[in-house]
Amino acid sequence: MNNTILITGGAGFIGRSFVERILSKTNWNIVVLDSLSYAANVNYLTDSPYFNAQRVQFVWHDLRAPLNEYLHERIGPVRWIVNIASESHVDRSIAKPVDFFMNNCALAANILEYARTVKPEVFVQVSTDEVYGPAELGYAHREWDTHVPSNPYAASKSAQEALAVSYWRTFGVPVVITNTMNNFGPAQHVEKFIPLCVNKIVNNEPIMVHGKYENGIFISGSRFWLHADNHADAILFILQNCPPEQYPDKCRPSKWHIAGDQEVSNVQIVEKIAEILGKSAIIEPTDFHSSRPGHDLRYALDGSKIKQAGWVAPVTFEDSLAQTINWFVKNKVDRIS
Repeated sequence: MNNTILITGGAGFIGRSFVERILSKTNWNIVVLDSLSYAANVNYLTDSPYFNAQRVQFVWHDLRAPLNEYLHERIGPVRWIVNIASESHVDRSIAKPVDFFMNNCALAANILEYARTVKPEVFVQVSTDEVYGPAELGYAHREWDTHVPSNPYAASKSAQEALAVSYWRTFGVPVVITNTMNNFGPAQHVEKFIPLCVNKIVNNEPIMVHGKYENGIFISGSRFWLHADNHADAILFILQNCPPEQYPDKCRPSKWHIAGDQEVSNVQIVEKIAEILGKSAIIEPTDFHSSRPGHDLRYALDGSKIKQAGWVAPVTFEDSLAQTINWFVKNKVDRIS
């Protein structure tokens, strides 16, 4: 039986964690399809203790372009496809919204069209909590809640989901959609919040924290942080245990929320990082909308469905945060330019 999985964006942050999970927990072969953008780093993957050059094939391709016959031949037969590739930084989507949106929509269209041709057993479209927009205090979004994206990044991911559903219904592509929350872990790009905080705390620089003032009290936003290894483990669990829904037996494809267990305010996460580093943090309270238009103070996903199916996160938040901070300190990750 063919046991090859195609992973788009496998040289990126979440993609690398997923490649490592496949290498350490299965005997599957892997094709990594990646454009090697600024956010990708093949060295972090090849330096992994799990890396096996005989099981991993790298194929460079910019997914804004269709996959031609040469690429089909080079990739060969695949059993599963996991589409992780996407630009993901909200500030970049605000700075150049059209380029950002077109990139993410084009890559989803081209990999779905490829899937229509090669007919994998499962096609996983990795998405985000941001498609739902902000969550009211005390509420966690459930699978298939209404999408109300607040920024161009969130809108591009919502569009990817819509296109995936259309390929599921029209062409029978066995789509599974996953939504995840703010991921973190070793080797994450320094533009993301946790490594950014590490850099700024180490260098005694102020950290801008989004929030709002109510009755003179600053209330920061909050997130359910998820270690990338937990995210990767959940995707593998779905591939191994949760067959995709079929149309017309069901009116919608399979959808799973992969959520962190612990809600942490943005101020708390800064303070936790400072405590692990043994230093003080300089917090600069900032109005959430004036500094980042379309910013959502709170995201929350209901992750009970996948837990009821039997998935248990392998890494706790506290342990994984300490591991992540120590990795950045040990590896002396370059400061943001």
